[in-house]
Amino acid sequence: MSLQAILGNFALILFVLTVVTGVIWFLDVFYLSKQRRLKANAALAEFDARNAKLRSSGIKTDESGRAALEAKLLKQPTWIEYSGSFFPVIALVFFLRSFLYEPFKIPSSSMVPTLMVGDLILVNKFTYGVRLPIINKKIIDINVPQRGDVMVFKFPKDPSLDYIKRVVGVPGDKIVYKNKRLTVNGKEVSYEPLPDYLDEEHLSYSKQYLEKLNGVSHRILNDDRAPAYVPNPDATFPYRDLCSYNTEGFACNVPAGHYFMMGDNRDNSLDSRYWGFVPDENIVGKAFFIWMNLSNPKRIGGFQ
Repeated sequence: MSLQAILGNFALILFVLTVVTGVIWFLDVFYLSKQRRLKANAALAEFDARNAKLRSSGIKTDESGRAALEAKLLKQPTWIEYSGSFFPVIALVFFLRSFLYEPFKIPSSSMVPTLMVGDLILVNKFTYGVRLPIINKKIIDINVPQRGDVMVFKFPKDPSLDYIKRVVGVPGDKIVYKNKRLTVNGKEVSYEPLPDYLDEEHLSYSKQYLEKLNGVSHRILNDDRAPAYVPNPDATFPYRDLCSYNTEGFACNVPAGHYFMMGDNRDNSLDSRYWGFVPDENIVGKAFFIWMNLSNPKRIGGFQ
């Protein structure tokens, strides 16, 4: 397994550490500590007997060493002490990260202007249902993704990678993207022109619009220099036959149990247009809060 894959499955690392430190803690509490106590009692009994014999012979004894001897015999070995200290911390982090909230860092500009490169975000892990960690199997249904949600998911072509995009199509939807305008089930999505967006890193402007998708208003970008069609879409992704492409864009019927995802930076996002649908079992959670950006401390708060 590659280093990237290992780091990409941090939940597995936490799970292993939780189990190992937990087993050591359990073994110490219910067995090893009792063995140390028995050995200490035997040694102390011998210590007391020896001192009693000395006193009976008229020799004065020093009792101060008894407490030090007991502490030495009962002291946990370093590896047990560290395991016991780390276990509750690791277990708490594993629980919070697996079932409640997980932090992510935005690595690319595909969700600009909603999310910027370097944003540290929180993802709600339970809003779409409770899933078992590691295998990501849903065991309790709560809600389902809605159009307009910003969702983190396992990349279908490489599940060791986490992607973040916006849900534009849910199971049963017909998605049409023609000349850079989105239509869902025959209804055109509303677009309100906004001032052009300046990309300060590349010193270039993009057209900016307020898109209203399923009641969720969010900004999107279009690059006039990019074509309307989808260049080189994967011809082999599952349910590829449900999509058709032409020079003006594409149309897709979203299959059951799958979602169609697009980045808000529409002409700079590698998303479902290229590699297909996201199955329900790949869902990680709903992104909802920016808690830090080291290069821009003001970027803190919720988003849509």
